[in-house]
Amino acid sequence: MKTLTTGEIAKFCDVNLRTAIRWIERGALKGYKLPGRGNNRVKEEDFIAFLKEHGMPVPIEFQRQDSRKVLIVDDELPIAKAIQRILVRAGYETSIAIDGFRAGSKLLTDMPALMTLDLSMPGLDGYDVLAYVRSTKEISNIKIIVISALDDQSLKKALICGADAVLSKPFDNEQLLTTIEGLLGVE
Repeated sequence: MKTLTTGEIAKFCDVNLRTAIRWIERGALKGYKLPGRGNNRVKEEDFIAFLKEHGMPVPIEFQRQDSRKVLIVDDELPIAKAIQRILVRAGYETSIAIDGFRAGSKLLTDMPALMTLDLSMPGLDGYDVLAYVRSTKEISNIKIIVISALDDQSLKKALICGADAVLSKPFDNEQLLTTIEGLLGVE
């Protein structure tokens, strides 16, 4: 269990130290005093609950991504559904976006740990999505596996643009699962 000092809370909330102490003293923020010195400490989960209750943004350090949550981005629904079947059988929670625009919105709401991404899509293509993800602080650390039928040159470009791994279509189911497990550190 991680605890925070009033100084850390003040810094995260961009307020004066006294303000953080007053929140605790008034009972708005659940905290406790250390024996002896009387310094305040707040449990991480109580701090997050306080932020949410008061409509304050939760700092990126406290946003947890579910390591079993995967966003599948492919404009060909049969392929997206095939990937989804493989991942659901392996115990992953999945959602599908059929274009780059929907992918951007789902990334910010679902906060998946990993995204599979097709490169060839109408509107925002896979390269645009890669650029967006890697330049957006809240989601920049999401793992991305590009799954594409494009040539090796295009796959290499995807790696340069920020993909963590690439697979060629058609792909091997076991290879997909092994790649995901390696990127997420799950077994």
